Amino acid sequence: MKLSPRLAVLLTALAVTACAPQTSSNSSSDKDEKTGTLRVWLFQEVGNKPKEKAVDSVVAAFEKAHKGTKVHVEYIPVETRAQRVKAAFNDPKSAPDVMEFGNTDTAGYVKDGGLLDVTKEFGAWSESKDADPTAKTSVTVDGRMYGSPYYVGVRALYYRTDVFEELGLQPPKTMDELASTARRIHTAKPGLYGIVVGGAYTYGAMPFVWANGGELATGKGGSYASAIDGAAAQKGIKAYTSLFGDANCPAAKCAGMGGNDTITAFAAGKAGMAIGGDFSHTAVEAGKVKGKYAVVPLPGVKSGSIAPAFAGGNNIGVLKSTSHRTLAVDLMEQLTSKKTQAEMFDAMGFLPTFADVRAKAAAEQPYVKPFAQTLSAGTKFVPASAGWSQIDSQLVLPTMLQEIISGKKGVAAASEEAAHKMDAAFGSAG
Repeated sequence: MKLSPRLAVLLTALAVTACAPQTSSNSSSDKDEKTGTLRVWLFQEVGNKPKEKAVDSVVAAFEKAHKGTKVHVEYIPVETRAQRVKAAFNDPKSAPDVMEFGNTDTAGYVKDGGLLDVTKEFGAWSESKDADPTAKTSVTVDGRMYGSPYYVGVRALYYRTDVFEELGLQPPKTMDELASTARRIHTAKPGLYGIVVGGAYTYGAMPFVWANGGELATGKGGSYASAIDGAAAQKGIKAYTSLFGDANCPAAKCAGMGGNDTITAFAAGKAGMAIGGDFSHTAVEAGKVKGKYAVVPLPGVKSGSIAPAFAGGNNIGVLKSTSHRTLAVDLMEQLTSKKTQAEMFDAMGFLPTFADVRAKAAAEQPYVKPFAQTLSAGTKFVPASAGWSQIDSQLVLPTMLQEIISGKKGVAAASEEAAHKMDAAFGSAG
């Protein structure tokens, strides 16, 4: 893919939320012990007991199949994982053998030499052929596999069925209809946001850019340049930022909102629509709108199309420093197998990364259907660059959106400035 002349830098990795070390003393272990204790780090969830129960079942079966082997699982807080992973990478003796990590963490961890290349083993695993392509992309760096997808998460359009029925509305089939429907709701019911949106909701804005043919960046193989100021991307930015204002979601209230804020508002009955994830289902069910909402895929530009969504989720990988390579890879596969992913869906609502398992989940739980449809329609991911961590932490895209929403800058000027910041991040990461 041709890069813009503004930047062509070689990179190797990406880390959005993790702060992995820039240098590391870890190295690949020459040992492959067939017995002993395997250490596993998994994320601690809100209401972790169901997850523990599902994992305990996998561990019991694994220990039974591998005599002389024990598995010790530790659940670590997501918020402090950066420090824990940094320490593990710098001191392999304290590192786990197997670890759960955010799918945007993959390339950053690879750059820092922490994850084991499991390309051969993953390719030989009979179930790997059925894994979601985008989920596999999230464990791939420069064509090599560094883990196995654990679950995937996407966003769709939540809407109030009672409000739509009262006003004689139908779920929007295009982005233009989404905007006009939002305005109609707010006009008829000034106390409601038509669609609640957030100026700090990056993953809510991205589908508008992608649906209009834009990209965050162009490149591959570690070489990236920003494309956020391209004509198509600007069209998407304009579509999203047009949802802010007195006709729908006042800038004074909505410019600072993030994704959690928008779902909280919708669940509290303050909006006719919201962009939320499959992972938002529990929160909405616990809110005032329980029994009065439904979900459909976020519409694209053309009638009947589905806007590309960001494919979030987590992966499980093996650390390069493990002295139990064969056992650790086997455990990774068992923890991310079809059977385990089905059990994790039942326990935690995590969407499986296998299409057939996901289809079965959708048949059993109707709320999954629009998210499964969104995944099937095609999802997108962030640039595979270590610079993305800087772009994310520096709030480059939220700042761009908020400058437009506030009227401080136009779409062209704000996106051009954001593009320069992104290129600087991509360059410094090299």
